[in-house]
Amino acid sequence: MNDKILKEAASRFGTPCYIFDTDIFADRTEKVGAAFGDGVGLCYSIKANPFLLAALPEVFSYIEVCSPGELSICENIGAPLDKIIFSGVNKTAEDIERAYNDGVSIFTAESKLHLELINKCAECSGAKARVIHRLAHGSQFGIDREELCRLIENRADYKYVEIIGLHYFTGTAKNKAKTIAKELTLLDEFCEELKEKYDFTPQHIEYGTGLAVEYYKDQTEETDLSLLAEAAEPVRAFAEKYPLTVEMGRFFAAECGYYLTRAMDIKTNSEINYVICDGGINQLNYYGQNMAMKVPPIKVLDKDCEPEDYCLCGSLCTTADVLVRKVSLPKLETGDVICFAKCGAYSVSEGIAAFLSRAVPAVAGYSEKNGLTLWRCLTETHFLNTPQNGGNTK
Repeated sequence: MNDKILKEAASRFGTPCYIFDTDIFADRTEKVGAAFGDGVGLCYSIKANPFLLAALPEVFSYIEVCSPGELSICENIGAPLDKIIFSGVNKTAEDIERAYNDGVSIFTAESKLHLELINKCAECSGAKARVIHRLAHGSQFGIDREELCRLIENRADYKYVEIIGLHYFTGTAKNKAKTIAKELTLLDEFCEELKEKYDFTPQHIEYGTGLAVEYYKDQTEETDLSLLAEAAEPVRAFAEKYPLTVEMGRFFAAECGYYLTRAMDIKTNSEINYVICDGGINQLNYYGQNMAMKVPPIKVLDKDCEPEDYCLCGSLCTTADVLVRKVSLPKLETGDVICFAKCGAYSVSEGIAAFLSRAVPAVAGYSEKNGLTLWRCLTETHFLNTPQNGGNTK
């Protein structure tokens, strides 16, 4: 995205703000689809960036939703509810009933309780619900292998549930294809065991690759696509044996995001040039954490002069609010707009938004066809931290 568009966004919507280039999002999705091939379905996990639902490419077979709030987003914007995989580690009977009535495609079961609640909900309607069991991998998520086997063995006890397959996700930021190959080998062996012992063959396997995005070392797309090409080999091989859907969020979304923040104050303390920005670590995260000692792609809009070293800090009253500890940028003046790239995943929704009751940034989408579109105004959060009824406890 060129500086002219980013400057226009900063001028129209103010700073801080996020800009998501939906053409880049669509292009990344197309490249993933081409790498995995037609035999692999694609699922977008909206927790990475729910705003991108506004421009979701049709190539996605499924949308993963992990909370009642995310389901509300889908309802509110008219997303295709019949593409939803309703996931999440905490599902109540009310959540399941609502999702069922929405006509979601598949439920994940993270426990025996989930399966029982889904079965009861479907029984009340007289129809069946499709379920995939999530296989645990050393955390609170999913069902222990032995327990999962028992549920498969006794699946006839759940008359209103059609157990169609498995969900397997072990973690994110995987930067080696051999890790994915190993996981799919183990999953293949487990599927063989289920077939041999319980006459169960999955009709749907949802697998989260957790492919890493290179934010720091190489600021070009080639590193990401090289990893994608390597990971595609075991994914394609697995898909020849089982109906496979690959679920990802970060890898689809990260490349398309830009975060604009303005230099509000510049000062030198102990020979360090500090820049106070109108954003902060409450709004900009990489890998689920702020970067501080690492330098992501950064530029100053419309500025080309001799560089100086700066420590970029945010507006929070904590010494932890350091965006980048040391970066060389064109000599800054107050009012200059600093652009961080590759922040399309998680930053917009993962930050500590209500800390210090500062406003959350504006959000805009961009495409060559439609130009800039405001998706959310700069929004105050102080009301979230204000006691109701003026704090009167009587």
